[in-house]
Amino acid sequence: MPAHSISKLVLASSNAGKLKEFSALLAQLDLEVVPQSNFQVEDAEETGLSFVENAIIKARHACRETGLPALADDSGLEVDALQGAPGIYSARFAGQGAGVTKNNQKLLESLVNVPDAERTGRYQCVLVFMRHAEDPVPLICQSFWEGVILREARGEGGFGYDPLFFIPELGMSVAELTPDVKHQHSHRGKAAAELLHALKQQLHHA
Repeated sequence: MPAHSISKLVLASSNAGKLKEFSALLAQLDLEVVPQSNFQVEDAEETGLSFVENAIIKARHACRETGLPALADDSGLEVDALQGAPGIYSARFAGQGAGVTKNNQKLLESLVNVPDAERTGRYQCVLVFMRHAEDPVPLICQSFWEGVILREARGEGGFGYDPLFFIPELGMSVAELTPDVKHQHSHRGKAAAELLHALKQQLHHA
């Protein structure tokens, strides 16, 4: 499928927060971003052992089920004091279907005895864009965002671990940032900027 023929892509996620962010991040490309749930596509089983593997699994599944180009994101929180956990299991840290509140609670409990200076971590994001299910050269973009894990939630915005993830240079938790500031600095925003650049080159050279 030539890049210039793409007018719609499916987001390989049912996460409303991610759909909202990606719609904003990709607004400058004349592309309609639709969630896979619009096609009654269930989430793929994430059997990979890395963010890259899981993102490819999700993108390929969405392509296969919808016949559309797909964008998948696999992202998560990597905490140094927990040897990189929750990592690829960030969305199910407290168990399958546990939800944000329980995941955040488990993170706080896991770090209760860790001193402030050692509560470092980072958000990781891998984006994969596939033109079709058999695409041999998917676009893969990766970025990260360094921060510190707070001892209690701050802010009402964002989603996931954002209320506990503090950005020292901004003096705020991610949940306290405006969407524009978050997009400018975040792991997902930076990976999406790389993806936009790569897609624009494809569109230009198609």
